[in-house]
Amino acid sequence: MDIFSTLQEEKARLSPSENRIADILLNDFEFAVNASIIELAEKADVSPPTVTRFCRRLGCESFSDFKVQLARTAYVGMRYLKPEPKSTNPGDVAQDIITKAQNALFLLHRSLDLAAIELAAERLSRADMIYAFGSGGNSSMIANELQNRLFRFGLHVTASSDHGMQLMMAAAAKPTDVLIGSSFSGRNAELVRAFTLARASSVTTIALTQSNSPVAQVAEIVVPIDLQEGNNIFRPTSTRIAYLAAIDILASLVAYAIQPKAAVVLRRIKQQLVAHRDGDDRQLLGD
Repeated sequence: MDIFSTLQEEKARLSPSENRIADILLNDFEFAVNASIIELAEKADVSPPTVTRFCRRLGCESFSDFKVQLARTAYVGMRYLKPEPKSTNPGDVAQDIITKAQNALFLLHRSLDLAAIELAAERLSRADMIYAFGSGGNSSMIANELQNRLFRFGLHVTASSDHGMQLMMAAAAKPTDVLIGSSFSGRNAELVRAFTLARASSVTTIALTQSNSPVAQVAEIVVPIDLQEGNNIFRPTSTRIAYLAAIDILASLVAYAIQPKAAVVLRRIKQQLVAHRDGDDRQLLGD
C-alpha cells in the first residue's frame, strides 16, 4: 500500500477535518510519522475518532496500521512526497541542467581511475567479440552507445538489454571475448549473474558502475562512476552525461590502439555517407 497515492485519489472526497489531517501528512511528515493519535488529533484540531476514520478511509485497519504504512512510505524517499523544483523558468531550468552536466563531467574527470580505463581499452581493442550489456532506461542507452562507438572501428560488437539474451551470450562467450556492462545503481542482479558466468569461462568482464556495488564486486575490471544526483526528481540524471564521457574516453583509447584498422573502416563509412547523403566531407560521421 502507498498511503500517499491513496491520499491523492481520496483527497477530493475528504471532509474539512480530514483534509486538515492530510495537510499535516503532506507538510509535516516527520511529525505525523512520530505522533500519537492524540498528538495528531490535537495538531489537526479534530477528535481521535476522526483520525481513526481517516486512517480507515486510506485503507488502514487501525491507527497502528496507519503508522506502519507511514513508516514504510519513508523508505520510498521523502523527496517524492512534495517534489518542488526551485524554479520552472526556462532560463533557470536550462542553467540547472547545463550546470549539473558540467559538474558531472568535472567530478568524473577528477575521480577517473586512469589505470582501469587504460586496461579496459586495451582489452576491448584486442577482443574477438565485444558484448555490451545494460538494462533499464539509462544503461540500455549506454550499451547501445558502446556498440555505436566501437563498431565503426571495425570491432565486432553487439549490445543487449534483454536479460535472457545476456545470459545466453555470456554462456557462449570465449576467453578471447570481452563482456562490458553498465549499471548506474550497481545492483542489477542479472548483470551480476552474467558477469559471474563469463568469468567462470575466463572471459574479460568490464563494469561501468558504482564502486563496491554488487556489479563491481564480480567484475574483473571496474571503471567506477560515483556521482550524487541531488533531490530534484524531475531533472534527468546528469550521471548519464558522465557515463557517455567515460565511453568516449574508452572509445578514443581503443581507436588510438588500433589506428590503422580503425582509420580504414572510418574512411569506408565516410565514403558511403558522402556518396549517399552529404555530398561532401563536412558533416558528422553518422547521425
